[in-house]
Amino acid sequence: MSVDTSAAEMRQGYALQVARRYGMILAVALLLVVSFLLDVTTGPGNYSLSTVAEVFADPMSHGVRLKVIVWDYRLPVAVTAVLVGALLAVAGAQMQTILNNPLAEPFTLGVSAAASFGASLAIVMGFSVIPAVGPLLVTTNAFVFALATCGFILFAARLKGVGSETMILFGIAIFFTFSALLALMQYMASEDQIARIVFWMMGSLSRASWEKIGIGTLLLCVAIPFSLYRTWPMTALRMGEAAAESMGVDVARLRVEMLICISLLAATAVSFVGTVGFVGLVGPHIARLLVGEDQRYFVPLSALVGALVLSLTSLISKSITPGIIYPIGIITSLIGVPVFVSIILSTRRERLS
Repeated sequence: MSVDTSAAEMRQGYALQVARRYGMILAVALLLVVSFLLDVTTGPGNYSLSTVAEVFADPMSHGVRLKVIVWDYRLPVAVTAVLVGALLAVAGAQMQTILNNPLAEPFTLGVSAAASFGASLAIVMGFSVIPAVGPLLVTTNAFVFALATCGFILFAARLKGVGSETMILFGIAIFFTFSALLALMQYMASEDQIARIVFWMMGSLSRASWEKIGIGTLLLCVAIPFSLYRTWPMTALRMGEAAAESMGVDVARLRVEMLICISLLAATAVSFVGTVGFVGLVGPHIARLLVGEDQRYFVPLSALVGALVLSLTSLISKSITPGIIYPIGIITSLIGVPVFVSIILSTRRERLS
């Protein structure tokens, strides 16, 4: 009888835990909807939510001017903030899992620095990695360099005897290499070119477009289901490589698959908005605190938290000084650095205990 009672209590406890996790996901999703609506209604010439809703339903209900403001500027910016935040957070969540390091994310591993160098190469020297891309020169260069950097990390992961710590060191080396090359480009640039490079490095949602939103949405719709399909081996990997292999997980193959996914997510996000640091760190960190390491809940919540962080960042960037929109990269760094330090301190305490 006591055994049956204990089993029933365990089932009840598990059901409550699952309900709590779904509740967290729902709560963050609702906060994201609120933040998104506030982001669309906030800006020069504040309009009420009811007015914006009427323009959503009928673009010409309040004239051409309001249609252009809402549909051609505010809505693409707000959607891009949500989309890029989700892309970076999912990439960060996967990277932290396969490297077993809570500090891993596209920014800290040099992917953003590589993209910035690719963009500066296009701005200063007019060099295009892919010929005849026209107005997409800067975006294309950034994407190719970010993707190539992830490819190098992928290649390093397949070398014999290379573990997660070595891959982190590879990422740090990449970061400093491209930072130095970026400084060289700035030294060679004119004043106008320097201004464009700095604008790129600070991150901006002003380059939002419906074409980019379509590409990013398609990629996210592929990446999240794929991540959920690999939830069990990814969760097993969090217990250590040896434990995962003892459960039948092909760790090397899993790492390669996830790095390919990470490469596409990170490269796409950075090429869209420039350098936006720490979103891929903050999103997964908050999700981990709320639902733990179970990838079934961790990945979707990471995407939602990352989207919420960047959506709130977009809102804050327009609210600090009326009429001025601050670069989002500055705000995300101010948010991310304290989180970065707290993770380092908590990791140190765990090792000392």
